Amino acid sequence: MKRALLTILALLALTAIGLFAFRGPLSLALMDRTLKRNMAADMAKDLPDGLHAYVCGSGSPLPDPQRTGPCLAVIAGQRVFLVDAGEGAAETLARGNLAAGRIERVFLTHFHSDHIDGLGAVALQRWVGKAATTPLMLAGPQGVERIAAGLGEVYAIDNGYRTGHHGVAVAPPSGAGFVARPFVLPPGPSSLVVLDEGGLKVTAFRVDHGPVEPAVGYRFDYRGRSLVVSGDTATSANLVKASRGADLLIHDALSPTLVRRMQAAALDAGMRNRGKILGDIIDYHASPEQVADQAKTAGVSAVLLTHIVPPLPLKALEGPFLGDSRKRFPGQLWIARDRDLISLPAGSEAISLSNIGR
Repeated sequence: MKRALLTILALLALTAIGLFAFRGPLSLALMDRTLKRNMAADMAKDLPDGLHAYVCGSGSPLPDPQRTGPCLAVIAGQRVFLVDAGEGAAETLARGNLAAGRIERVFLTHFHSDHIDGLGAVALQRWVGKAATTPLMLAGPQGVERIAAGLGEVYAIDNGYRTGHHGVAVAPPSGAGFVARPFVLPPGPSSLVVLDEGGLKVTAFRVDHGPVEPAVGYRFDYRGRSLVVSGDTATSANLVKASRGADLLIHDALSPTLVRRMQAAALDAGMRNRGKILGDIIDYHASPEQVADQAKTAGVSAVLLTHIVPPLPLKALEGPFLGDSRKRFPGQLWIARDRDLISLPAGSEAISLSNIGR
């Protein structure tokens, strides 16, 4: 019995040694297989016709290891658009196998840094990913011209390096940088159609993110399906109006209860500036309960909460974050995670949520 046990242990040891010796080649083989699959993958190509929303960033300016900066990819048929592009957007797009080269334009909701600080990486990946011959279009309210011009100047030297290194066939100079497509909303609680072609209509509408001005949200309508993106806003009658009958409302959300706890901890630690900032942000974002109330009033079918403030490092914090919002809203209500995909197939009332890569 003892001899048999020793034999088994010896065989196990030899097996372990063999596996250790071959772990490099095995890892390379696994790498090759994964690269072959991922390089050929195209998430948008595999989706059914309809509207789809891919969360390429569900976080906020507060550091959050689980969430990148605010970004949403809207896929209408085979057309791809972004709404905002926070830090890490390009990486999360790539991890979802959604090629940046597919992006037609970025719709900016407002010009807070956390909504635009990923634009440089997105533009670069789009440019060299498909040898684009036209710059990345930034559509947004007045002021977007300054964003496009400023970012263009920031990356101008680097763009020259890319063309010089890879050649004009890979990095055509005409495709570098940004071009602005500004629009002007009429005064008051108003909306404006900013794109209407190929069966897709995109409508911009004013929201309340004061003192930030201008600030807008967007509604996408395609083949009988609709989704609304709030941008950043407190409660807004104009948002309710723009969301009437929509299939999906994607809305920023802040928990005043949890943020006040952070504020108290900051002040106790003598961090007055941080405490002041945490107190200031409470009144220009809607709480989950307020979002639920607005969605119910608008007759929305489902809600996705994003731009999560504060971070939720423990899943158990989701309950306190949501409060009684699920009791207030009769439809489906989710907390967004990076790489969530919400699908609204054409010719259907179905609304499904999955997560790419989990």
